[in-house]
Amino acid sequence: MKIKYSELIDQTLYFPTEEFNVSENNLLFHDVPLMDVVEQFGTPLKISYLPRISQNIQKAKSWFKEAFEKTGYKKNYTYCYCTKSSHFNFVLEEALKNDISIETSSAYDMDIVKSLYEKGKVDKNIEVICNGFKTDDYLTNISDMINSGFENITPILDNYRELDKLTESIDSTFNIGIRIASEEEPKFEFYTSRLGIGYKDIIPYYSQKIAEHPNARLKMLHFFINTGIKDTSYYWNELYKCLRVYARLKKIAPEVDSLNIGGGFPIKTSLNFDYDYQYMVEEIVSQIKKFCEEEGVEEPNIYTEFGSFTVGESGANLYKIISQKRQNDREKWNMIDSSFMTTLPDTWAISRHFIMLPLNRWEDTYERVFLGGLTCDSDDYYNSEQHTNAIYLPVFSDTKPLYIGFFHTGAYQETIGGYGGVHHCLMPQPRHVLIQKDENGELQYEIFREKQEPEDILKILGYK
Repeated sequence: MKIKYSELIDQTLYFPTEEFNVSENNLLFHDVPLMDVVEQFGTPLKISYLPRISQNIQKAKSWFKEAFEKTGYKKNYTYCYCTKSSHFNFVLEEALKNDISIETSSAYDMDIVKSLYEKGKVDKNIEVICNGFKTDDYLTNISDMINSGFENITPILDNYRELDKLTESIDSTFNIGIRIASEEEPKFEFYTSRLGIGYKDIIPYYSQKIAEHPNARLKMLHFFINTGIKDTSYYWNELYKCLRVYARLKKIAPEVDSLNIGGGFPIKTSLNFDYDYQYMVEEIVSQIKKFCEEEGVEEPNIYTEFGSFTVGESGANLYKIISQKRQNDREKWNMIDSSFMTTLPDTWAISRHFIMLPLNRWEDTYERVFLGGLTCDSDDYYNSEQHTNAIYLPVFSDTKPLYIGFFHTGAYQETIGGYGGVHHCLMPQPRHVLIQKDENGELQYEIFREKQEPEDILKILGYK
């Protein structure tokens, strides 16, 4: 009879994996001994394994390179990092090591670009794709930077007003793009994306407002599906509609030379994760090439804006199980030393799952449990995992501490839940540690931010 936790994993999941392995009864994450990290820095703990960022960028670049070679695609591919996934400086600086462009979504993102320039991390040739609905502050920042010599900034028009405002404030010739307002999936609450300009309106708008514009040059058509890049009839149908607009536009606007297909690559949220990245890239590239050939137009440069794919798999949250509550004969609640609502808001806000594994005691027997956070909110829990919709962990013991980790949490959690501010039930922000490798492959640890103290929270609330 198989009763050990390690045996449960062996018979139900693909393990070990590229990221995970077990040594001496303890879990390794990218060969990082997590129990050593816990002993050094304590829990709750947020860690960021920075090499994963570069690894994923290089993977995507290699997939597109292979697809271009296989299909004979003649134009270029550009990898943009979607900054809203994680704005931290260590993320941007790691990503920029890989010859990428940046995609922004607010006026404050432009301040990040200026800061990177002042620190010498980028020069004025950095390519920036400016997405989102643009407030006056956002438009002013874009205009000021273009006027000061950042010539590779391309604002993507979300509505008609934006071009008028840019025209008033930019002194020289500048590039623009147009975002297509794609149709949402039938199950969505509304039919058309609130972002962008409708399919049928783009050609008339170009003819009336852009074709004879003295300074604006239309270079890019932007397309994004909210549900991500999936091998579904819905995705391919929306891509074809986008390509029809591109072909019609290219015939009257030869200066249009780029198609931005946005983000949407998934990340691993289960050890049984199954997604053929190479197939999807090849299929996208081949469909674009085939469509352009049939329409007799030049194929476009291809841009992507991967956010979660870039940074998500670099992150992990580590917790200690501090107690177990038995609510009835069937329900056991393992309580973590933090809050899911504070540190992993996606788990309760949109029922997002992450890879969850114990850090230690892999040779112990296991039990079925629920996981609860420390706030008094009934939604502060996590109760399903890849083990047939249940959570199994080594049996709780008062004398043998148990630690668990949630993995691939590097995107969006801090930007949704807030970082270093006031959190639900005043749960403090945990310590945040960066993990890097030196030129010899040795692990290096750096405390990016210490955990919040009660005094920090009281000061924000005006008590000190």
